[in-house]
Amino acid sequence: MIIAACVLPALAALGAGAGANAPLRPVHTYSIVARDASSGQFGVAVQSHWFSVGSVVPWAEAGVGAIATQSFAEPAYGPRGLERLRDGATAAEVLYELVSADEGRELRQVAVVDEHGSVAVHTGSRCVEWAGHRTGDGYSVQANLMRNDKVVDAMAAAYEKADGDLAERLLAALEAGEKAGGDIRGSQSAAILVVAAKSSGKTWEDRLVDLRVEDHADPVGEMRRLLTIQRAYDHMNRGDKAIESGDLAGARSEYESAARLVPDNPEMVFWYAVSLATNGALEESLPHFAKVFEADASWREVTRRLLGAGLIPDTPDGRAMVDRILAER
Repeated sequence: MIIAACVLPALAALGAGAGANAPLRPVHTYSIVARDASSGQFGVAVQSHWFSVGSVVPWAEAGVGAIATQSFAEPAYGPRGLERLRDGATAAEVLYELVSADEGRELRQVAVVDEHGSVAVHTGSRCVEWAGHRTGDGYSVQANLMRNDKVVDAMAAAYEKADGDLAERLLAALEAGEKAGGDIRGSQSAAILVVAAKSSGKTWEDRLVDLRVEDHADPVGEMRRLLTIQRAYDHMNRGDKAIESGDLAGARSEYESAARLVPDNPEMVFWYAVSLATNGALEESLPHFAKVFEADASWREVTRRLLGAGLIPDTPDGRAMVDRILAER
């Protein structure tokens, strides 16, 4: 299908209604927006044959809602929509306000989910075929430029059947969309954004998952790998908190869970070993240090530098501990 000859001039003629930075080509293929009923979390997942789709399509705010803006995307739908949701507007009200004020609405595709799990979605009549959407309890899937009309149904079914947390269910929807045929142009980038049910006032903590694959031959497969790594680091962070509260057994469980997920990552093993060594389990830590040093001798120098940073006390006992660690082969 030739789009440039008829659609691009029409969109360019919209002027301010299209937004100064609105893309002049379809930057999106398929996405899902959702509120998880059990956790209250909000999320968006997207895959596209377009570079860095995560910088355009997904928008979400803890305690507020989530939005996906795509097709000939109007990025302003994201911040404007979240502002109205924050003010107490429903998903349907936000969608109406965004779309009715936009002269380019027939080229847009946008979905909104609010704090109550209500969803509203618009697929413009001029979105490139195949284009459409499906909604369910607390979620909406939408797509354009699809290879066939099976994609959104496959995504909806996968989301509803998937086990696990919201990020896992969103990724299951992306995987199903790709398996059903996906974008007729192929694939290039993907993103998953998940935020907390309620705002803590710290946006960096409220973003529970914020992963983007900017350019990859298999972006959905790469997203699966990245999500696994994130889960490992989440275990590490919980292990650190367990150490802070004096729960060595809990920390041990979390660190070992992280190592199982990414067994070839020496950093995971190293910080686990440091936590053991500095919390009365030096002998238990030594085989872990040895494994790290065998993989990369640079970690020996990292260990020495922990004294200067105070992560190992710069005392006679602390220096003796480092000497004992470095003696491991």
